[in-house]
Amino acid sequence: MKNLTIRTISGIIYVALITVAILCGPYSFAAIFGTITCLALWEFYRLLEKTTGIHVDKPVAILGGLYLFLAGFLNFAGIWPITFLSLWFLFMLYLLIRELYVTKSNPLHNIAYTFLGQVYIVLPLIFLGKLGYIGEHYSPVYLMSFFVLIWIYDTGAFLVGSTFGKHRLMERISPKKSIEGLIGGLILSLIASVVISVLFPDQLTLIQWLGFALVTVIFGTWGDLVESMFKRSLNVKDSGNMIPGHGGMLDRIDSCLLAAPAVVIYFLFVL
Repeated sequence: MKNLTIRTISGIIYVALITVAILCGPYSFAAIFGTITCLALWEFYRLLEKTTGIHVDKPVAILGGLYLFLAGFLNFAGIWPITFLSLWFLFMLYLLIRELYVTKSNPLHNIAYTFLGQVYIVLPLIFLGKLGYIGEHYSPVYLMSFFVLIWIYDTGAFLVGSTFGKHRLMERISPKKSIEGLIGGLILSLIASVVISVLFPDQLTLIQWLGFALVTVIFGTWGDLVESMFKRSLNVKDSGNMIPGHGGMLDRIDSCLLAAPAVVIYFLFVL
């Protein structure tokens, strides 16, 4: 009961923080999600160092990831030209050259895992920023809808799966996830997309909102499973303990890391 209470309180605080960040404007979004980028990278690199024995220059790698996220966001906002993104390579070049002068073992692994963090965490969060700038100006509608659909899916999948779940979705990766939970969460997300289409009829058609929900759920599920695969390969249960009752930051944003790029691609190439 105590764990459930802690989980509920921390979950409410997390949802409130994300909601405020999105609704208060582009700069609050950039500030909060820039912070999330740093925390997720720190957690990812720290977890790898503890379990694989690699050595990452975390301050420089995290600073590079933050720069990449902010440069992408400022480009979408029309403040920075896209050429500023190229400066991110200076951080990566430093990390490559650094391996020549340190005496740590496995330089190839150090470099590979450093770049993996940038690709796996930072690039998807840049796509998340693009959701705020689907049009010419910042709009919280698609960003907020994206998170609402993910939260509703997660809640529905948990409730339906814990009550009716009998058939495992991918037992070797995540033993607790069930096909029944997936279906239940998907149905609730589709219903939520219908409600969103009524609230914002000028943004997308009903069919397009349903497609939005479908892409978010499918790729959000894969994002969750990919992170579970990483944790299983590292023999850890949670990515960290940053959020009481929920594990680490990566455990909270794992669905976004595949869903955000997929939804942006849906907008750019399908609609």
